[in-house]
Amino acid sequence: MIHNLRFELSFKNIYQLENKLKFCRLNRIYNINIPCKGIIKKEFFNATFEYISRNFKEFNVTYHYSLYHQYSKNKENSYQDFLGFIEKTNSYKNYKILLVSGSNKKKNFDVNNVLLNLKKESNLKVQLGIAYNPYLKKYYNISSEKERYQKKISSGIVNSIWLQFGTDIELLQSEVNYLKKTGEFEKLNLFGSLLIPSKQFISRFKFRPWKGVYISENYLNSLEDFYNFTKDLVCFYKDNNITPVIETEFSTLEKLDFVYSFFKK
Repeated sequence: MIHNLRFELSFKNIYQLENKLKFCRLNRIYNINIPCKGIIKKEFFNATFEYISRNFKEFNVTYHYSLYHQYSKNKENSYQDFLGFIEKTNSYKNYKILLVSGSNKKKNFDVNNVLLNLKKESNLKVQLGIAYNPYLKKYYNISSEKERYQKKISSGIVNSIWLQFGTDIELLQSEVNYLKKTGEFEKLNLFGSLLIPSKQFISRFKFRPWKGVYISENYLNSLEDFYNFTKDLVCFYKDNNITPVIETEFSTLEKLDFVYSFFKK
């Protein structure tokens, strides 16, 4: 499992990106995710793609494409931009796309709208993933996630599901059981967010919680309990053939060793 881990990179400029990619290469980390949020959007997002394509071709990259952050002028223009991005990724066999609507959905331009349009495209070659948040209904009173998921899957062009992080394993088990009952599930790859706990992370999360990420107050108030939960979640991912995606900082040897410690028996 440790060799299949994915690592999400955060960076503020190309110099930081280069250093993190060199760290990954040095430590034989080749499965990486590039988010589309904060300052990593529009021109900088595209420049990131070009830079990795030219200089780090050995990496297996999943690009998070946010329809909200990449929106340009109108939905027609934005859709053509996305088609252009798909065409660029087709030039590299190890590049995939996680398509997300974004924190603030654009009217008539969210993942479901785009998937419906993509289904009509001829000669379309793309490996698309979609996000699924198991915690929205219970903890955020948003009941549309399953309905949206069914519409996304019905497009027939989705090949992976990316699970949001949360700290309710019983609920997660129930939602994964639901997903397993849906059509074509055996053909889908499953990925699960993993946040590595630390005092710094807890402090930052308390100050500014991540939207849609449920973390129990018990774990925010007890680092040891958060450690134990993380080990349980790793076991759950392993038992359900879910590939973990490390979304917290890892790019020092000390931090990387700590990440790996959760995968040792």
